[in-house]
Amino acid sequence: MTQAMTELPDDAAPAAADATVDPDDLAAVSRQLGRPARGVRRVAHRCACGLPDVVATEPRLPDGTPFPTTFYLTCPRLASEIGRLESSGLMREWTQRLRTDPDLAAAYHRAHEHYLAYRAALGEVPEIAGVSAGGMPDRVKCLHALVAHSLAAGPGVNPLGDEALALLPDWSAGGPCVEVDLETPDH
Repeated sequence: MTQAMTELPDDAAPAAADATVDPDDLAAVSRQLGRPARGVRRVAHRCACGLPDVVATEPRLPDGTPFPTTFYLTCPRLASEIGRLESSGLMREWTQRLRTDPDLAAAYHRAHEHYLAYRAALGEVPEIAGVSAGGMPDRVKCLHALVAHSLAAGPGVNPLGDEALALLPDWSAGGPCVEVDLETPDH
């Protein structure tokens, strides 16, 4: 891979500041999370069923709270499957791999830089400067964040997110994870 990951391809750049999120998508995300969605900038990835499964969030939530998790996983079915991976001890094993595999460590560091560059394009928040997600760049702390980054950025950006995705079953096989009324009421 010759392109520096800190350079965002045009199709990976954040949506325009005045972009609005479809109300149906916000309703689906809120239903998935079991609470109102906060700080959603755009849908960053969709499940095969058509519902959002990852959103890109503002680096500062509407209440002013700094929020470093730019790519936020929303699908409860996918979150549950990732939780199974986390409970297997995989994170400890992969953190050790980072210490012994310089190529993996370098690729993971590039993923960290990509994450930071994407968030910086959304807005600067000094309180979270240099902090990405999932334990990047030195350890593996949260596979949910790494998988969300891989889904949003596409293959080849986050090596451990990609590896985790390869270990997951098809979370969309059972259809949509939540029921959402997508009909617009008559006015």
